[in-house]
Amino acid sequence: PYEEMWMLVVDGRNRFRTARRVAQGGLHGCSIRPRDVLRVAVAEAAYAFVLVHNHPSGDPTPSRADIEMTAEVKTAAAALGIVLHDHLIIGNGRHLSFRREGLL
Repeated sequence: PYEEMWMLVVDGRNRFRTARRVAQGGLHGCSIRPRDVLRVAVAEAAYAFVLVHNHPSGDPTPSRADIEMTAEVKTAAAALGIVLHDHLIIGNGRHLSFRREGLL
């Protein structure tokens, strides 16, 4: 019933290491900054990661805020030598991949 943002951390061989929730919001979104995401990535010694969050509305279409936040996270992560592989939005049994849609 509420939005959550998760990080899937992988090592240098793209093997799954851990999943961590990085934010939890309400029915209409969650507030997250790149530093919130990168704090977890650094703490987990991530080589790379995938962001995953849900849209309680059921529509996985990214909002403008989703697109802007993802671009900011990608830039900040790259400055630290960490790769953002993808950002997935899940809603009502459907999903959207930023990479596949050319948004990343």
